[in-house]
Amino acid sequence: MWSVAATLTPADTAELADRLRLAVTRLARRLRQQSELDPSPTQVSALSTIERRGPLTLGELAACERVQPPTVTAAVGRLEERGLVARRQDPDDRRVAHVEITRAGRKLLARTRSRKTAFLAQRLAALDDHDRGRLADAVDLLDRLLDGEDRR
Repeated sequence: MWSVAATLTPADTAELADRLRLAVTRLARRLRQQSELDPSPTQVSALSTIERRGPLTLGELAACERVQPPTVTAAVGRLEERGLVARRQDPDDRRVAHVEITRAGRKLLARTRSRKTAFLAQRLAALDDHDRGRLADAVDLLDRLLDGEDRR
């Protein structure tokens, strides 16, 4: 572990990046495990993006999600079958459809987020005030690190 005042060498920075990547990956996996079993992580991500940015065309959604259009088409199809999203034809161009979240989709996201937040809150409660403060500082740093990136 490095001290706050330590100057990191390029090798130390690479090691820190590796540790951070692993910790974030493990945290993401644990949070996914708190989700409902269905829909898939890809579908939840698409649903979240539609909620935040929608209505969107499938092409816009694919670009936001940084996946290929067939992946989005399949995910949206499954979400639509479950009543979590609805397609609406563009009034100016009937070949174009916009996807929007439904009330059921919003409810599913709210439940999923609530479960994940409760899981994290329980884990955070086990830490002392000093460690929670350090973690709050780390979250601020992560936000700065990701400025300009698409946040989900």
